[in-house]
Amino acid sequence: MKAKKLTGRGIHVAVLDTGIYPHVDFEGRILKFADFVSYKSQPYDENGHGTHVCGILAGSGRGCHYQYRGCAPECGLVVAKVLDQYGNGKKEVILRAFQWLLYEYQRLGVRIVNISVGTTYNSPREQKGLLEGVDALWDAGLVVVAAAGNQGPTPGSVTAPGSSKKIITVGSSDMLTAHRDASGRGPTGECVCKPDVVAPGYQVMSCIPSYDGKPAYGKKSGTSMSTPYVSGSIAQMLQKDPQLTNVEIKMLLRDSATDMGYPHNVQGWGLFDREKFLKF
Repeated sequence: MKAKKLTGRGIHVAVLDTGIYPHVDFEGRILKFADFVSYKSQPYDENGHGTHVCGILAGSGRGCHYQYRGCAPECGLVVAKVLDQYGNGKKEVILRAFQWLLYEYQRLGVRIVNISVGTTYNSPREQKGLLEGVDALWDAGLVVVAAAGNQGPTPGSVTAPGSSKKIITVGSSDMLTAHRDASGRGPTGECVCKPDVVAPGYQVMSCIPSYDGKPAYGKKSGTSMSTPYVSGSIAQMLQKDPQLTNVEIKMLLRDSATDMGYPHNVQGWGLFDREKFLKF
């Protein structure tokens, strides 16, 4: 799929996931689709996870009379399909997508990378490639936001690449209680406290693929849903102040978070406060 003319008021966000269904809520804002799984040219998503993530991040709400709207309904989407129909992927595929994005992000105008994808490994050495890849995106100046994963409550259960010490890692604020205590937590293999912040991620309504041509919506849960809530809010912040760096964005997240009373390796700096964050 050729990139569309990169115009519009919104910030451009790259999403690495299962793809994207061309839902009416994204109309005119899928700027680029790159398929690293089956190498198809047109946007598709036979799993639905990526579409749901993109809806939380950028859905306009047009198909539901604006009942379910994303955090940044004006932002442009650059979508890299790195996971298959079952939501599975290979490290090598994700690394190829990282390299592609490093090469293309300036031309595509990407400022933010949303990675609601994670994997666990038996040793830090096995995670090395993913962490180096995601750190290279951060070092290039991109704001990289990744999910903490749903492997909690075991300590050290933050998945890679969310275990990178540089990037912004998001856990789920409503998946920390006894009956749904799944949000990944630190410390990482390098003894870094993670996640950085937590945000709502349980039973979130968003866009899903349609099989009858009508706009469809559904609920999903997990840190995958918490992550685009933060990414979309960052897109709004950068639309307001495009000069902010990724480090400055990370510090604003820290300064606007609300302490939930959990240890740092459970909640990070605390609950992401979107309203307070956008007032800075």
